[in-house]
Amino acid sequence: MHPSVTRALASYDRARLTLCSIGSHSALEVAYGARQQGLRNLILTAKDREQTYVRHFKHTQSPIPRGCVDETVELDAFPEILRDDIQKKLFEVNAVFIANRSFEVYLHQKYSYDEIERGMQIPFFGNRSLLRAEEHDEANNQYALMQAAGIRYPQQFKSPRDIDRLVMVKAPHAKVSFERAFFLCTAYGEYRSIADVLIRDGIVTEDGLEKAVIEEYALGPSINLNFFYSPILGELELMGTDTRRQTNLEGFRNVPPAAFDALRNVPMRLEEAGHIAATLTESTLEQAFGMGERFVAATRAARLSGENIPGNANPGSNTNPGVIGPFALQCIIVAGPPKDFVCYDVSLRIPGSPGTRFTPYSAYRWGRDISVGERIAMEVVFARDADRLTEILT
Repeated sequence: MHPSVTRALASYDRARLTLCSIGSHSALEVAYGARQQGLRNLILTAKDREQTYVRHFKHTQSPIPRGCVDETVELDAFPEILRDDIQKKLFEVNAVFIANRSFEVYLHQKYSYDEIERGMQIPFFGNRSLLRAEEHDEANNQYALMQAAGIRYPQQFKSPRDIDRLVMVKAPHAKVSFERAFFLCTAYGEYRSIADVLIRDGIVTEDGLEKAVIEEYALGPSINLNFFYSPILGELELMGTDTRRQTNLEGFRNVPPAAFDALRNVPMRLEEAGHIAATLTESTLEQAFGMGERFVAATRAARLSGENIPGNANPGSNTNPGVIGPFALQCIIVAGPPKDFVCYDVSLRIPGSPGTRFTPYSAYRWGRDISVGERIAMEVVFARDADRLTEILT
């Protein structure tokens, strides 16, 4: 266990726990979920990005109750969360931190994952050592976990000269360092011509292309399997399923055939624009749960880099609890028979889609629609009331 968890649990007022997140990605989901379960919330905002939290969705009682954000702390930039005075403030409000993708990418622009894990002194809900596995350049990354879990993922190509079929190229974005640029091609010549256009437009760089992941493009509808593993119940839940809306892919889909020639030289880009709730055929649910359960087991068996950070308990030993709380297997359903899931990406924290509760799966389990943010708050309350917080915090 990270030493900060032991220290926090010794000093925290457990009747006044506060769920905390940075103001981006899924912060409103965390704030709403906390209030639904009688917990407080605090959102750390960045300069010029605070209005969503301090004004539009701020909780107020007058003249009628509305909004969900209880408290905000404004930072000039998200990496300032590691400042000693900010960590002290979070200790004072009995904060439990909910990491999201924005937390990972903004801090990782300035700090290594070791520095992030060491600098965050407040307890995390979930496994703080698993966040780095989303990065493709980490040793025990998502591909290693999927392989250990026996989950099918797209064939990868080490060199663009090896491309012999439709592939997706995932390269670091030149202008937005925490994003990736995507494009499709079928051969090296096409790869080179599209890459040259993207370099000219400032979307990617040659150095970024050297680090790109090139993988077979799986044909089929996309589906994000948003799971939640509960250490308190010892069970895996399917919180909901959704699919992405991406630019400029959505635009291509809406172009009439007569205009195709005008777009022949326009590279396809898959930048995140939002999500849409989507359901699975009931006959595929068992297969989906099987993938999720194998993935949970694989994360428990993995030896994670963060376990050996100085100051962590029992350095060198495998104290890894595996995945705790929300994670997602982002898949393509490819044609059969039988149909199969091909997982092209994994998220190891709260998803960025607040619409998962608008699929029926949480209601099938809990009798009503439960958002991921509320399910996190439920687990915190379950663990607090059973004196088992050490099982969900790291």
